[in-house]
Amino acid sequence: MISDFEVTILGNTSSIPVHGRNHTSQVIRFGQELLLLDCGEGTQIQLRKFKIKASRISNIFISHLHGDHYLGLVGLLSSYNLAKRKKPLTIFGPQGLDEIITTNFRWSNTKLSYTLTFVQTDPNGFQVIFEDPKFKVSSFPLKHRLPTTGFLIEEKASLRNLIKEKLQKNPISLEAIHSIRSGVDFKEKDGKIVRVSEYAFPLHPLRKYAFCSDTIYDPSLAKYLAGVDLLYHESTFMNADGPRAAETFHSTAAQAAEIASISGAKRLLLGHFSSRYKELDLMLSEATEIFPASILSEEGTTYPID
Repeated sequence: MISDFEVTILGNTSSIPVHGRNHTSQVIRFGQELLLLDCGEGTQIQLRKFKIKASRISNIFISHLHGDHYLGLVGLLSSYNLAKRKKPLTIFGPQGLDEIITTNFRWSNTKLSYTLTFVQTDPNGFQVIFEDPKFKVSSFPLKHRLPTTGFLIEEKASLRNLIKEKLQKNPISLEAIHSIRSGVDFKEKDGKIVRVSEYAFPLHPLRKYAFCSDTIYDPSLAKYLAGVDLLYHESTFMNADGPRAAETFHSTAAQAAEIASISGAKRLLLGHFSSRYKELDLMLSEATEIFPASILSEEGTTYPID
């Protein structure tokens, strides 16, 4: 069965695009909605390579202003303009990103064919920044060398499916049906209680995906990541380079696994690999020793969030 909630990795390297790996970027699909998380150099090439319709993206989320996470953005926005895009686009990102974009287009005398809205993220706390009828996106603080946020995408509760056989045997009022589908027991005029558990199927557990782009090892993240179905956490270095990780405010694969473990994540997706490692099998081994449900992210691969 095809998942309606999934992430496709476009890029998973760190500062230098080598070993066939590209700068950070990924696409979240929830139903018919596409979200872009980070937009490193080469993102629009990767979108074409993996046959993802960039025109369907209406919301872009940028974690921070290190170039490997946003330098593909102006090129993508320019391509939208050349294609005569009319659909509005919203960018969520740190202070200064709007100035960078505006400066580029001002000096190139570019007048966009579509409405571009910028929403500034807060790197100091947890906040819901976008809501759709089926899901919501929140930002949370990461500890890096400049203001940085992670993003949490959470499924919203939907209307419950009714048990038709029960309704046929014991019909209830239209008001009661609306209440039951919303998950609320209903009291009829005669005092009878119509219970959700009797007339509706239970909801499946609500799904969650978390994106931790760049951050030093930070156990306090667990409160934002509690119980996520899939966690993407940067794993720039191996254990032997732990001092370098601390110096640059990055994490090792083992530290990413620790975060997945203490937060109760179901699966861990490793990424943001340093250019010093051509092969990544040993990095994966260091993570799976701590958190067995760890996997290496692969560009072009789509991971269901189920």
